[in-house]
Amino acid sequence: MSSLVLAHTRYLMLEQIRVPISILASAFFPAVSMLAFVVPFAGGDPAAATTATASLMFFGAMSGALIGLAISVAQDREQPWNPYLRTLPAGPFPRFAGRILTTVAVMLVSVIPVLLLAAFFTQATITPPRLLLGLVALVVGGIPFMLLGLLIGFLLSSKGAIAVSQILFFPLAVVGGLLLPPSVLPGFIEVISPYTPARGAAELLWAMTAGHSPDPVALVMLAVWTVALALAAGWAYRRDEGRRFS
Repeated sequence: MSSLVLAHTRYLMLEQIRVPISILASAFFPAVSMLAFVVPFAGGDPAAATTATASLMFFGAMSGALIGLAISVAQDREQPWNPYLRTLPAGPFPRFAGRILTTVAVMLVSVIPVLLLAAFFTQATITPPRLLLGLVALVVGGIPFMLLGLLIGFLLSSKGAIAVSQILFFPLAVVGGLLLPPSVLPGFIEVISPYTPARGAAELLWAMTAGHSPDPVALVMLAVWTVALALAAGWAYRRDEGRRFS
């Protein structure tokens, strides 16, 4: 089974490298935001720069998890190769595991430009253990968005997945406090922010990288969203399987 997972992961990674648009998109916009807003306005404040760097790291990772996975799964479903793979006796696990590992790799690569800009142009500070914890938190916080990407990819066509994932992405990032500090968000957004998965992921990342005390409501809701989206993605997969092979 492990060899099949590695084979699928290798195939999908080669596919990403040959058409790297999702990697470039996930890395480009956070880096531009870093240069435009964090470096000139918060770069001299170590605490603010560290928190902003963590937020933009997750902004890029969230793009790869949600938009990248939704589009790739929807496109796979439209290829004649995909129904054939579903008939093989290995089951869905190797394909799912390979897709998730590839998405995690894209998420981690997308944070490199932001980290480099923070290191060279701001006063952001972090120790190696905290950086490692931050990367782990980034992956954990990305799980509900990978599940949301799977849900969208199994329910919609590739054109629909592109539109819906992009429509969801930016509002979730704004309400989650990734682009503006929660303290400066409008009142009604600040009230609902802890109940969104992006805010829970951000709180976890801020705690690991900057030592902030996380909002317990946001962390609980992150777990709730993860479970709910796991159930929804599983339902969407079974629905798609039934429609294709019943």
